[in-house]
Amino acid sequence: MPHTLDPDGPIGVFDSGLGGLTVAAALAAHLPDERLIYLGDTARVPYGTRSPGTVVRYALTVADFLRARGIKLLVVACNTVSAHAIGELAEGQTVPVVGVIGPGARAALAASKGGDIAVLATPVTVTSNAYRRAIRRRSPGRAVHQIACPLLVPLAEEGWFDHPATRLVVQEYLAPLADTKVDTIILGCTHYPLLRETIRATVDALIGPHVALVDSATATAEDVGYTLDRHDLRRAGPAIAPQICLTDRPRRAAEVAARFWGGPALPPMEHVDLQDQTSRDKT
Repeated sequence: MPHTLDPDGPIGVFDSGLGGLTVAAALAAHLPDERLIYLGDTARVPYGTRSPGTVVRYALTVADFLRARGIKLLVVACNTVSAHAIGELAEGQTVPVVGVIGPGARAALAASKGGDIAVLATPVTVTSNAYRRAIRRRSPGRAVHQIACPLLVPLAEEGWFDHPATRLVVQEYLAPLADTKVDTIILGCTHYPLLRETIRATVDALIGPHVALVDSATATAEDVGYTLDRHDLRRAGPAIAPQICLTDRPRRAAEVAARFWGGPALPPMEHVDLQDQTSRDKT
């Protein structure tokens, strides 16, 4: 890879909505000297019910926007995009790309005691079989149960973290796991950690408290650190507040964003129009 990237440049992070702020927060904690620019495509959330072709098109549009802002590395915090568009995002580009599927699979295998692994994810991520492939590359023959959970993203975006409707939906989705040997569950969408308490309570009742719940945020941050070192792109401080961009300003955006971020107060969020940035997304 030609060394044409600026170590002082920002790391770009994107997701279909605000959920990827969980990954951004892990990056900020693991790599405190790095600059972060986050883009949540809130105008088109969720990606997980779109066709794979549409997911790729949206992802290329977002990546163009972030590259235009001088990023040195692209973090795909969206599981759906990581499942379908990593190759297209990296093709012909000098900016390294890190997704969340591989780190999530690694984290699950580290947490597992040898039992089955379940993946809760969007329908498009489940259809891709990306998690199953990533797990079995590292642990051939491991039983992997994949469950599509399309209603969890809107419930998280609505802020219904501990709501009777959310508990009923989670119960319905997890019911097939009751008689399995699952000992680890991957929260395979960045929105799902907001529903962790409801998912935890349901898992405890259906399977037992021995089941580990994992997401890819910390493991992804570690992979980003390795990638920066490999390409000699570490930044030498001082720390700078993250830049947060949204393609729409949904109701209660600041409140929901703060829950995903979970750390110091976020700076004001900037509204951007991707249609003004690139001609890729005309249809």
